[in-house]
Amino acid sequence: MAKTIQIQWAPEEVVTGMLAEASETSSGVLLAHGAGAGQDHPFMVAARNGLVSRGHTVLTFNYAYTEAKRKRPDAPGKLLAVHLAAARTLAERVENVFLAGKSMGGRMGSHLAAGVDQNGKTVERFDTAGLVYFGYPLVAMGKTEPRDTSHLQQTRTRSLFLAGTRDALGPIEIVRSVVAKVPDSTLHEVPDANHSFHVPKRTGRTDDEVMGELIEVTDNWIRQTAGR
Repeated sequence: MAKTIQIQWAPEEVVTGMLAEASETSSGVLLAHGAGAGQDHPFMVAARNGLVSRGHTVLTFNYAYTEAKRKRPDAPGKLLAVHLAAARTLAERVENVFLAGKSMGGRMGSHLAAGVDQNGKTVERFDTAGLVYFGYPLVAMGKTEPRDTSHLQQTRTRSLFLAGTRDALGPIEIVRSVVAKVPDSTLHEVPDANHSFHVPKRTGRTDDEVMGELIEVTDNWIRQTAGR
C-alpha cells in the first residue's frame, strides 16, 4: 500500500509523492510520469503496484505543473529540480536508486543522469544505479524530426528501453538505432503496442497482460543490474 509523502524541491515548494515500500530491499525505483498525466494515471499505478509486488520500493511523484493542475509542462530546469528532489528523497530510504519513467518522465531521468538538460545546459547530476524507459519519446508530439539524444551516451549507467512497435512518438526503427549507440543498453520490444503500451484486440492480449510483461522484464533487469 502506497503512502502519501511531501517532497520539498525548493524553499517553501513541495509536490506530492506516493511511496510504496517493500521490506528488505536495497534498491528502489523512482517512477516519473509522462507529460499528459500525473502519478495517479492507471499506467503509473499499475507499474508502481507491479514493481512493489516484485519486492522493489517504488516512489512516484507529481511534477510541479501537475501538482498545480496545469496541463503545460514546466521549463526543463524546473522539471529537473523536482525530479532531483524526488530522487534524493528515495535515496534516503534505499541504497540504490533506479530512475524509471513513462515517456517524458524517462527522458527527464536521462538528463538527470547525464547532468545536462535538453538545451545542453549543465545541471546537477544524479548518480543512478540504472535507467528504465517506458516508451522513450524520441519524437515530440506534432513533430516529425527526432529529438537530440546525444546525452544518452553520457549517462554512465545501464539502460533498459521498453518500446512498442507501433509507438508514433518512438518509431521502432529510430529506437533501435538510438539504443545501438548507447553503451550497456538493452531494448525490449512489445509487438503491436503503441506509446501507451496498448495493443489491438486482434492480438488476443489485454493491457494487463502487457503490463505484466513490462513488470517482469523490468524486475529481471533491475535484479541483474543490482547484482553486478
